[in-house]
Amino acid sequence: MDSVGVGGGLKLGQSRIRADVNGGYTEFQDGDVVVAKITPCFENGKAALASGLLNGVAYGTTELHVLRAKPTLVPGFLFYVAISHVFRQLGESEMYGAGGQKRVPQEFNKDYRTLLPPLSEQRAIAAFLDRETGRLDRLVAKKRELIERLKEKRAALISRTVTRGLPAEAAAMAGVPENPPLKPSGIEWLGEIPEHWQVRRLKDHSVLMAGAAFPHDEQNVEGEELPFYKVGDLVASSDGRFMGAAPNTVNRTTAAALRASVISSPAVIYAKIGAALLLNRRRITTRPCCIDNNMTACIPDYRKVVVGWLYYWLSALDFGEFLNPGAVPSFSEGYQSTLAILIPPLPEQAAIAAYLDEETAKLDALVEKVEEAVERLQEYRTALITAAVTGTIYVRRETHA
Repeated sequence: MDSVGVGGGLKLGQSRIRADVNGGYTEFQDGDVVVAKITPCFENGKAALASGLLNGVAYGTTELHVLRAKPTLVPGFLFYVAISHVFRQLGESEMYGAGGQKRVPQEFNKDYRTLLPPLSEQRAIAAFLDRETGRLDRLVAKKRELIERLKEKRAALISRTVTRGLPAEAAAMAGVPENPPLKPSGIEWLGEIPEHWQVRRLKDHSVLMAGAAFPHDEQNVEGEELPFYKVGDLVASSDGRFMGAAPNTVNRTTAAALRASVISSPAVIYAKIGAALLLNRRRITTRPCCIDNNMTACIPDYRKVVVGWLYYWLSALDFGEFLNPGAVPSFSEGYQSTLAILIPPLPEQAAIAAYLDEETAKLDALVEKVEEAVERLQEYRTALITAAVTGTIYVRRETHA
């Protein structure tokens, strides 16, 4: 399924000897339209017009429907019908199954009714949509490249500031040392740091607290409620610094009975195991809470460490470089506690955190605007396809104009 694009395209990098394929696949050939049958791939528009297949044939996941055009139907037109909004909307309403295993039945494809223009007009519509969606896709690709560059700039800004200090102008405004002399940090990956900063272990100036597993029937019960964050909440959280409202709660009685730690606030929380760890997301809690056993809370010694500084320091670290070897990515408490942390004077920590709050907010706002533009372009793309295959716009006239 990963080889099927959203709104078109197939990755054709894998091949096998045909005799070695012993069932368990969906066969299709050049000119066929393949459409995902399972949620959420179907709703997202995973479908493609097969072309350029090795020896003209391919095998794919069994979660694909194969649509093969008869002589009265142009394959390109059929493809655009299959990714139109109306096709996906009606197909979603016909799904059967439960939860993440809902599928579109083959009968839906067989019985789906669509307008059928003459072959010449079908070709005109397909050619028009090839041209226009190609143009839109190039615009989207450029905007996504811009988003990546902005995110890279954000990461570089944080990394540079928490290891070298504020730019001279910002330092002067904050009343902290400008362009301080540097000294070796004694840590190979860290290099040189400002001379008046200290290097300490994370556990010297903070407390690391592990989360706990809460049985489902112990969640959202009455009592003095505490937010309960699962690792999925951390992944789903926006790019802001703070954790949002928790969809789940626990009460203090349950937490005490399970010997689960109540995390004081503010603290910085992050994933310590699984795929979420590789996302390198950190968030600041805003009230006492509990976290699941896939996360760690880092509570600073507020007399020595500003929580905003701790957040940005941890954000600059790629935890993927400190992983325990094994099939499942994991970051042990032992590794975490021995991590280095730089300790500037408290006023400088606060000034750096405030500066990064302001500068990253500007970059985040730019990213949000570009993402909104991408979303509008994708909505326009879907609307254009639907309008063309349903006859709402007269493509033949547009094509000859």
